[in-house]
Amino acid sequence: MEHNTVRFVDNFSAGTRGASSVEYFVEQGYAVLFVYRNNSIRPYIRHFSGATFLDCLQVSADNPDTISVKPEVVPKLRPILDRYARVKRDSLLLSVEFTTLAEYLWLLRTVCESLQDEGNRVLLYLAAAVADFYIPADQMPEHKMQSGDGPPVISLQLVPKMLSPLTSVWSPRAFVVSFKLETDPNILVKKARAALDKYHHKLVIGNLLHTRKHQVILVSAEAEVPITLSEEDKASGVEIEKYLVQEVTRRHEAFRSDGK
Repeated sequence: MEHNTVRFVDNFSAGTRGASSVEYFVEQGYAVLFVYRNNSIRPYIRHFSGATFLDCLQVSADNPDTISVKPEVVPKLRPILDRYARVKRDSLLLSVEFTTLAEYLWLLRTVCESLQDEGNRVLLYLAAAVADFYIPADQMPEHKMQSGDGPPVISLQLVPKMLSPLTSVWSPRAFVVSFKLETDPNILVKKARAALDKYHHKLVIGNLLHTRKHQVILVSAEAEVPITLSEEDKASGVEIEKYLVQEVTRRHEAFRSDGK
């Protein structure tokens, strides 16, 4: 809300959907360019962040200069390290950080235009929870707003919609997947279909705020297909992104096979 930022307008998203999806795209044979916000959740690292990571380590009783992984953690940590090592070895993941909305929008355009020659091989998975409203730079004060000045009057503007130039100009042959989050189940599919009709892309992933971790609905021009975690999946710690990415990549492969 200030150029020298003290306060800011934000939403609840921490980047979980995008970070977890990256890992499953790699498993499906994709190389991934991951655009992420500063301090958001990142692939592979997300499994051992903060105090969780410290709980995995121990100082040797015989040599205080030696730190090792606790034996009971190895069965969980080793597969993740193996997958991450493969990603690094084969250069399957390029991570690009942004901080502000403007940076994200410019990065999105740059990425799309850079990949345009790849045609239908490109899958754009727009999982970033971009804010619908923002404060334009020319309307923000330079320094911290002072409470002594009284209650501020803040005018939020609509964020420019990037899907239209993305699908028509920047990357017209790519397989584009967008997301639609709602809190009202009665309007979710309607809003997803409205996006398809307006932007003419391939797929909208609809999800509700309170059920997004175990249920989504894939809305295309042809049908609406739900994906729901079973109780067994939930108990086993299966992430819905596993099934979601499998279905998205299956559709992308069919799209490429059709030569579209």
